[in-house]
Amino acid sequence: MSTIGSEEMKGILAQLGIQSTNSGASTGSNWMNTTGAKIDSISPVDGKLIASVNSATAADYNALIEKAQGAFVEWRKIPAPKRGEIVRQLAERIRFYKEPLGKLVSYEMGKSLQEGLGEVQEMIDICDFAVGLSRQLYGLTMHSERPGHRMYEQYHPLGIVGIISAFNFPVAVWNWNTALAWVCGDVCIWKPSEKTPLTAIACQRITQEVFEANGVPEGVSNVIIGDAEIGKLMANDGRVPLISATGSTRMGKSVGAAVGERLGRSLLELGGNNAIIITPSADLKMVVPGAVFGAVGTAGQRCTSTRRLIVHASIYDKVTEALTSAYKQLSIGNPLDQNNHVGPLIDQEAVNNYLHAIEAAQKEGGKVLVEGGVLSGPGYESGCYVKPCIIEAENHFAIVQHETFAPILYVMKYSGDVYEAIALQNGVPQGLSSAIMTNELKESEAFLAAAGSDCGIANVNIGTSGAEIGGAFGGEKETGGGRESGSDAWKVYMRRQTNTINYSDSLPLAQGIKFDL
Repeated sequence: MSTIGSEEMKGILAQLGIQSTNSGASTGSNWMNTTGAKIDSISPVDGKLIASVNSATAADYNALIEKAQGAFVEWRKIPAPKRGEIVRQLAERIRFYKEPLGKLVSYEMGKSLQEGLGEVQEMIDICDFAVGLSRQLYGLTMHSERPGHRMYEQYHPLGIVGIISAFNFPVAVWNWNTALAWVCGDVCIWKPSEKTPLTAIACQRITQEVFEANGVPEGVSNVIIGDAEIGKLMANDGRVPLISATGSTRMGKSVGAAVGERLGRSLLELGGNNAIIITPSADLKMVVPGAVFGAVGTAGQRCTSTRRLIVHASIYDKVTEALTSAYKQLSIGNPLDQNNHVGPLIDQEAVNNYLHAIEAAQKEGGKVLVEGGVLSGPGYESGCYVKPCIIEAENHFAIVQHETFAPILYVMKYSGDVYEAIALQNGVPQGLSSAIMTNELKESEAFLAAAGSDCGIANVNIGTSGAEIGGAFGGEKETGGGRESGSDAWKVYMRRQTNTINYSDSLPLAQGIKFDL
């Protein structure tokens, strides 16, 4: 397809209800007259202004909280399957807007159009998952030690869920949280990244089309756009029992400390330093696409991006030659052109971090196998396009221990058994995603065992990047320990209650205690 033009983008913005200057806070369909500093959304694709947002203030935040508190009182009374039906309708509405929303994601964030559309599909998928979940918010029954008693546990909604999301998945992560929280009976306040405010506005408008049609109380879905101070207000606010935060480890530590101080709950999905182990039996036909997409997809700006390749010495030369050849075939350019494999980094700060990481790796003794650098000239006017880089490095290098959100792949050797490779894989502070490429059953089982990968995600013969909705998503160590999306991740959005019912004519005490009056 041809790349998107300015007239087409104007049409997309109009279709999604986005104007040249937008309000930065909404409670339901009520868009506030926000007066905070103006945030310009600049596309990394071409460096052009898309639209602007007047950010929200602390007063706007408090108004949203009060509205959300009132909405929760009503929303929690609606039966969960009824809430699920509303989320089902939301999935249908997102399907209707999939193409324009996917294009806006790609243009505002810079990921490929295929990935932008794929991210919107993740929204649809999690809504579908949540619909079924709305009839399965199950507890347990258990036998009481006291005669004539019954015990069970049940789950109730928490209240307000605060969502702080990052720029790299500007719509999917929000919906991972909201779809589950809404069927659980919670209300949500979303602080999106100030780097991608327009996709957030579009999501709120789409949601409100469905919510208004179903008479959902205003305040069940809220968005507030602003700087880190808004995030701090949320993290320190005792009226928000759960904060779900996605982003850097530095940000997560700050949020976790603030929420912990007030004994609230936090769901943290933070940085990754993900590795693929390549054993002698690995099939190179699977290794190359898995490693290349993992390293350069979304220009290396995924929390699950492949940062490290741990290759057995016996096949090291063969693997690096194949990767070098594959990198020569990469096409870098406008992500809305499906002929391109790699789009831009989000902004100049990201470019500077990329350049610093390459320099730091070389200073520590790293050897560049595929040269990096910033691209310039026609098509690269934004200054955010960089070349994917491969560096031969050691796992202990300080820069290798650090997550750099850019298309830099560190390759390293191991010469012993699979346990040596696993030790290297685990030898970083982060613990999000991991993978092994092997055709040996013993190696794959060792990787998945208790003494194997210490990550929240461990894959065999697929890469580190990407995850299906059905499984819980998240990681360990400095990745934060949170879980979003599938499996039983819904439980974090609810409070557990144990119930004991006495249907006898006496009141026996537990553990046989006697208390006679």
